[in-house]
Amino acid sequence: MTDTPFVPSFDSDASEGGRKLAIICSKGNLDMAYPGLILANAALGEGVETHLFFTFWGFDMINKKTMDDLKFSYLGNTAMHPPGAFGVSMPQGMAGLPGVTALTTKMMKKQIADLDVPEVPEFLDLIHGSGGHLWACRMSADMMKLHEEDLYDGVEGIISASDFIELTEGAQLLFI
Repeated sequence: MTDTPFVPSFDSDASEGGRKLAIICSKGNLDMAYPGLILANAALGEGVETHLFFTFWGFDMINKKTMDDLKFSYLGNTAMHPPGAFGVSMPQGMAGLPGVTALTTKMMKKQIADLDVPEVPEFLDLIHGSGGHLWACRMSADMMKLHEEDLYDGVEGIISASDFIELTEGAQLLFI
């Protein structure tokens, strides 16, 4: 036994098919939508085959009725602080007051826009146009009574978890 920790090889020649990334998007809040989209975009920029699997509330990211109106709430997020005010926390009691979710959503959207980061639908366009694969979870679709025509046009299909596992065999997996 050695004291050296195992470090996986991420060389593009590491396997016959090259590098692969699978991202499971399970949250539909604005702040939870961006990590998967940003990581997928970065992977595609590095030539990594990329698959996103939208499940449970992550469906809000690809549902035509909700994808333009994702919200951010800091209720339960004890790390929330005003922009640039590290060490100053926001009182949790305020998070549940009427209008606070709208205010924090507006604040976050402005910060994202100031960085020239696209909104969720445009980000999906970018990922789809760059060759990223977008998949919807069959069980979640059935639970929410959604069909392919309800989803972002770049979604390749509604598939089972088993199908996703087969499609992404050997991939690095991220659950968000």
